[in-house]
Amino acid sequence: MNWGALEELLNGINKYSTAFGRVWLSVVFIFRLLVYLVAAERVWSDDHKDFDCNTLQPGCTNVCFDHFFPVSHIRLWALQLILVTCPSLLVSMHVAYREAKEQRLREVKGDKYHCIYPNPGKKRGGLWWTYLLSLIFKASVDVVFLYIFYRFYKDYSLPRVVKCELPPCPNVVDCFISRPTEKNIFTLFMVVITCICVVLNLVEAAYLIGKRCRERLEAEE
Repeated sequence: MNWGALEELLNGINKYSTAFGRVWLSVVFIFRLLVYLVAAERVWSDDHKDFDCNTLQPGCTNVCFDHFFPVSHIRLWALQLILVTCPSLLVSMHVAYREAKEQRLREVKGDKYHCIYPNPGKKRGGLWWTYLLSLIFKASVDVVFLYIFYRFYKDYSLPRVVKCELPPCPNVVDCFISRPTEKNIFTLFMVVITCICVVLNLVEAAYLIGKRCRERLEAEE
């Protein structure tokens, strides 16, 4: 991973975020991205290799593993992280579009140029809506993935032993999951952090709406 490019990207996102947005970004980077890269991938690296069933029937172990692990935690978390971080990039791209538009008009009109965006990063007009919709999208993605994890892995937990009777298994066989306790701890940790991120997004959305309503009321007085 190119940490220099990542740092530059995070600084750009952080620059146009509110205080709540900066807290959210810190939580995502430290408690989700770093935990995912440093620890979680290693915990699930042996999930298929060490998934043992008490049978020698060819294909039985693979079928049972696919049934109980339809989608890997790691792949779901990776997709979730991509989806929740993309909206923040859109905000930075919107600001960059404003700056490019200012530069283009300055070159075309010369002395007659009138500044449209004195502060391109100020959340007004379209940028305000882009920022608000990004918060709603991020919160929605996290909620959807919480539901997906709950549907795939009941109560977000993995049992120590699962019983499988799917063909080509000759009968009911016991299958053993590798390091279920450690995986349950990481799953619970990621679920709690995701819930915190949802709350931060909703609080920031409420803050933006409340601030805009207050400004409207002050303008009318």
